[in-house]
Amino acid sequence: MVFDYDAIAANVTRESIAAGPSTLWRYRDLLPVPTDEPFTPVHLGGGLTPLTPAPRLGEALGLDDLWLKNDTVNPTWSFKDRVVTVALTAGRVLGFDTVACASTGNLANSVAAHAASAGLNAYVFIPHDLEQTKILASAVYGPNLVAVKGNYDDVNRLCSEVADEYGWGFVNINLRPFYAEGSKTIGFEIAEQSGWTLPDQVIAPMASGSMMVKIDKAFTELVKVGLVDDTGWKMYGAQALGCSPIATAYAAGEDEPTPVRPDTIAKSLAIGNAADGGPAIAVARRTGGGMDSVTDDEIVDAMRLLARTEGIFAETAGGVTVGVLRKLAAAGQIDRSARTVAVISGNGLKTIDAVPGAPTFTVAPSIDEFEEVAGLAPAAA
Repeated sequence: MVFDYDAIAANVTRESIAAGPSTLWRYRDLLPVPTDEPFTPVHLGGGLTPLTPAPRLGEALGLDDLWLKNDTVNPTWSFKDRVVTVALTAGRVLGFDTVACASTGNLANSVAAHAASAGLNAYVFIPHDLEQTKILASAVYGPNLVAVKGNYDDVNRLCSEVADEYGWGFVNINLRPFYAEGSKTIGFEIAEQSGWTLPDQVIAPMASGSMMVKIDKAFTELVKVGLVDDTGWKMYGAQALGCSPIATAYAAGEDEPTPVRPDTIAKSLAIGNAADGGPAIAVARRTGGGMDSVTDDEIVDAMRLLARTEGIFAETAGGVTVGVLRKLAAAGQIDRSARTVAVISGNGLKTIDAVPGAPTFTVAPSIDEFEEVAGLAPAAA
């Protein structure tokens, strides 16, 4: 995508952005969509999600200034609402009346919902063993839901053939240049919500690696158009050990990841052939950041830690981000005193099977039995 940054700088100010809608479309001049009026995006109101301090989690991880970008509260409960609104807005302008995607779940939910709101015909292709909650969260919107026998990379290969054969608008194939730019809005919001300053370091989950690359691009663009000062920043990426081609290549000093077969509970990150892995590695090195991976057990433990310290129930991808952040902090590979932002990309209700066995008390409607089961001494008279 090519932008006229001089023209943007001449027309866009902090004040003009603040006067825009309370959604990610306040940044429309920095997104690859038509700017002529009337402008009607395919949109459900996503973006402008909370950026909140996380002192209790920070204390647990040994970080002095930790903040969370909480994308669990988007309309379909993940950051995918950002990329989908941009892709389908462009797709409708380009004349597509049938839209589609290859997905590990979150993208399917978002495409199905946005297509329903816009009256577009939709096909969503998913791995056959996807979490049932994510299947339901797509099916309820009435798309053509196709379960493919295989993993995400098998799904994606089939979708590439279908896109060529039928000419549908696949958000992450032939509309991918528009789709990928939607992730920039995470970076735009972090800067605006921080008083138009940039954080010292950001950690984001990696599937293809695109989110990490686009947040870095967002910061770069904000500097180019004069909305923020160039104070420097470091980008860190997080993967599940069972699908960590980017982090593995980075650790080995390689420039491009080697495809792997995914084997992890973090299904939303289970992309073995990471399309943006090379650029993600380059961003980590250029900014002085890094990346790492965590086991499935570490993912679940991090999900629980995030929930009990900050009241945010994240899906497995959030466990990956927090788990890797904890690992980097413990190893001294991240600045403990710096302003750190962790991107929490999806809601835990999408992956409830990852955290089974919730402890409960079962009692009769009796105060005496409650006190006995709960191990409480009777209240003083």
